[in-house]
Amino acid sequence: MSVEDIVIDAFLRSVLDTSVKTRQQCLALFNHAKTDPVSLRDTPPLDTELDLSAEQKLLYSHLAQLRGSNRNAIMAVRHTKQATAEARQEIDRLHLQLQNLYYEQRHLRGEIVACESYDHKYQQLPLIHVEEFLQQYPEHQNDDEHVLMIARIGHEHAEREALEQARQGLLKKKQGLIADNKKRKEDLASLDKDLERFIDKAAKPIQKIFEKEH
Repeated sequence: MSVEDIVIDAFLRSVLDTSVKTRQQCLALFNHAKTDPVSLRDTPPLDTELDLSAEQKLLYSHLAQLRGSNRNAIMAVRHTKQATAEARQEIDRLHLQLQNLYYEQRHLRGEIVACESYDHKYQQLPLIHVEEFLQQYPEHQNDDEHVLMIARIGHEHAEREALEQARQGLLKKKQGLIADNKKRKEDLASLDKDLERFIDKAAKPIQKIFEKEH
């Protein structure tokens, strides 16, 4: 497998191409110096000097491209690191939020189970059966279970209020009868005393007559 098959990123392929050209240019300059050696004290011919200058400029151009690519790569790595850190922070925040949602979900499920298993007081009320209630109030035929239960509890409340009012009425009537009976007893007691006094007063003359005869 060649390098071209391994490197598929466009930027990296451009860097690779530039590095290959730079290497080739270095080898070309090396071969030129090897095939046409010039003493440091000798002045090379004008054509040779122009060729070497052109080759050097081309090499400097490739090196400048490599430096620029290296600088761009460093900036891209920094940007990627920053983006990765920000993405990691966002993932951590979302993960924490998800954990909080899981905790809240478990809490709510526990509350729902507790509410469903709670022994509500209304379940102990002696409500009339649903069939009997619907026969008396057919307008509740299409109500759901919750609305129907509220209506039954309201019916039971109204029935108890009516019974309480009836009880209070009977209690007042009872208190009135007790008061009447008490007054009649007092009247009878007063009548007994008056009768005793009348009898005592009427019997004294008769008693005196009997005493004279004996």
